[in-house]
This record gives sequence, structure tokens and C-alpha cells, in this order.
Amino acid sequence: MKTRLRVLRAEREWSQAKLAVVVGVTRQTINSIEKGRYHPNPRLAFKTDLVLPRLLLEVGLAS
Repeated sequence: MKTRLRVLRAEREWSQAKLAVVVGVTRQTINSIEKGRYHPNPRLAFKTDLVLPRLLLEVGLAS
């Protein structure tokens, strides 16, 4: 998920801070996910997918 999150966020020209506000976490959480130090729980993954469509499908968390 870490690489795809960064790519999908960049495609939309969003900062980590903007994505964090939209999904309701800190910028540090987004940074940790992108660096692979934190694995989001299903709720956060779902909220992120609502904002960045395709993410769950691409990482194999949805069908």
C-alpha cells in the first residue's frame, strides 16, 4: 500500500497534509503509511479508498 498511496496522492497533486485532513488522521500517519512503518486498519483503508479510488483493489483488500 505504501508505494501506491504515494503515487495515487501525487496523481491528484495532494500533499500528505491535505490527504490527512480529508481522511481524518495526522500528516505523520500518512507519512508512516507511505514509508511502510504503519499499516492502516481496515477503517482507515476504507476511508482512504473513498478519497483515492482503486487503492483497495490494487492492494488486494477488496474484490
